[in-house]
Amino acid sequence: MPQPFYITTPIYYVNDRPHIGHAYTTIAADLLTRFHRLEGRDAFFLTGTDEHGTKVAEAAAAAGLSPQEFCDRTVMTFKTAWKNLDIQYDHFIRTTSERHVKGVHKILDAMRAAKTPNGDDAIYSGYYEGLYCTGCEKFLTEKDLVDGLCPDHKRPPEKLREKNYFFRLSAYVQKIKERIESGELLILPEERRNEVLGLIGQDVPDFSVSRERVKWGIPLSFDKSQVAYVWVDALSNYITGIGYGDDPASFNKWWSQGEVVHLMGKDILKFHCLYWPAMLMAAGLKVPDTIFLHGFFTIDGEKMSKSLGNMIDPNDMVRQFGPDGTRYLLLTQYPFGIDGDVQAKRFVTQYNSDLANDLGNLVSRVTKMIMADFGGKLPRPDRHIPGLEQLMLLSEQLPDAAYSHIKNFRLTNMIGDTLNLVRAANKFFNDAAPWLLKKQGEIDKQGGVLYACCEVIRIASIILYPVMPRKMREIRGVLGLGDDTLALSNAREFFDLVPGTAIQIDQPVFPRIEGAFVPSAPETNGIAGSGKPDLPPSGDNLLDIGDFQKAELRVAHVLAAERVEGANKLLKLKIDIGTEQRQIIAGVAEYYSPEQITGTKIIVVINLKPAVIRGVESRGMLLAAKSGKSLLLIRPDGDIPPGAKVG
Repeated sequence: MPQPFYITTPIYYVNDRPHIGHAYTTIAADLLTRFHRLEGRDAFFLTGTDEHGTKVAEAAAAAGLSPQEFCDRTVMTFKTAWKNLDIQYDHFIRTTSERHVKGVHKILDAMRAAKTPNGDDAIYSGYYEGLYCTGCEKFLTEKDLVDGLCPDHKRPPEKLREKNYFFRLSAYVQKIKERIESGELLILPEERRNEVLGLIGQDVPDFSVSRERVKWGIPLSFDKSQVAYVWVDALSNYITGIGYGDDPASFNKWWSQGEVVHLMGKDILKFHCLYWPAMLMAAGLKVPDTIFLHGFFTIDGEKMSKSLGNMIDPNDMVRQFGPDGTRYLLLTQYPFGIDGDVQAKRFVTQYNSDLANDLGNLVSRVTKMIMADFGGKLPRPDRHIPGLEQLMLLSEQLPDAAYSHIKNFRLTNMIGDTLNLVRAANKFFNDAAPWLLKKQGEIDKQGGVLYACCEVIRIASIILYPVMPRKMREIRGVLGLGDDTLALSNAREFFDLVPGTAIQIDQPVFPRIEGAFVPSAPETNGIAGSGKPDLPPSGDNLLDIGDFQKAELRVAHVLAAERVEGANKLLKLKIDIGTEQRQIIAGVAEYYSPEQITGTKIIVVINLKPAVIRGVESRGMLLAAKSGKSLLLIRPDGDIPPGAKVG
């Protein structure tokens, strides 16, 4: 029996809505899972959400929600996006779930009971005094800073002094190095491996496994005054999601006995390649087999960022290209694993060229000729057609070459090789000219050309199934095929189709797309400072009119405004809503000064639960619209008195 295959994505932080960066990693993991299953391997795919920490608590407060309510709402945006992209995970882990909490307690208890190779306690109590970036949810040193600021969030870190429990990472780094150098812990690509070894060559400090001041997290089983450090909490999902803590048989199958692969972006290298293996060693568990850290990408040559307004929602791509077209486009922009550029401006051109013209056109013209000239029945093969031997050789080499690419994470190469076979079939079709063979009365040879092209289509439909599952099933339906022959073993034989099989096509598999890709305007949820994610307009996320009517919108007059101390983005507004005066906090300070907003009329949601933001109570939320770098307040069109109802 082949070794079980277990793959994970990072769990995504719930203070953000899904974008194509999240989708890229998750689609890749889905592809790898499906391909290993094609080869007959039992596979398990885990993804999920990271729901604890200060950032989540602050975003929830800004939205007027409890942290759990905020998490429940945001999680749906990820689940909806993955459903729209036809991503079929086996389990979606949430760090707020009872199952996960139980597993975190188990691993921390095991680490606390452990002794280091030197005989010291693996976990010890002490005081942390230093720098902490809430945005990163990590501790920093002076050498990590750039001009005194966190290099990622461009703001000064907090200075903290608090009692924590610490993990003796320094006692395990030599063993981690040995595992990496022996290949027992494979870190890919090679430059990432070298980066980890370089970190080990520096002084690697111990790290805190708990926080005293953070409240939104998992309390330690052995000290309820502390919660688990968010990274210890998050990393543990890779084992809690498969039964560590509640299902020993499942955990043994997928972790202890399986091939374990972690897939992620390179920005979280230190946590996964140093912290996580050391934690596992201390707990007496095996380390992952492979950690693959892919690169970053730009969008049309520019860094992807909210401030530039070029964050692409994968749901926008699905609306225009469908789930399969979106999956294909995201995986073929540049070689998997390296830094690259997503050429959104060329999405339509590439879709039409690769899918509509090369693959879709081959399917259409071959099957339509069979329907027109052979009564819709697959003709018999003919082995004596010029060019067929070369086409067969390419076809027979592809399955093993494709699986080799998959085992070595060369996803783009696998897709490229398959499209090259499709292009070779198009050339074979053109060179053989079956329409001329028909005119010349060589019907058997015409049928042989069409049969050979159908075989290439069949083989390509198997290899490309993990990339575009719905469309490949559609193509296989045209050829009268079901899932019973959807296996890599079926792709290794050329003359597999049965002559006389009914062939039927009603419409193009990949219709051409006109116009350009136009993503929706980013961050148009309309509520400034709310932290609420946009929900894709599909399925259960549609609001009933009764739900919408629960929101009470009123015209408000801004009586006074001032900045919130220590918060660059927040203004404290005193407003008149007709029946009373109240105070709200709004994240508009980057766009409006206190002088500009004082005296104006705005639209406010007045029936939100009170929230405390940066120590200041907020009773309501103003409405605004944001696109790119601009934000405009939603205002009444005319002289309407404070308290007037909106809607």
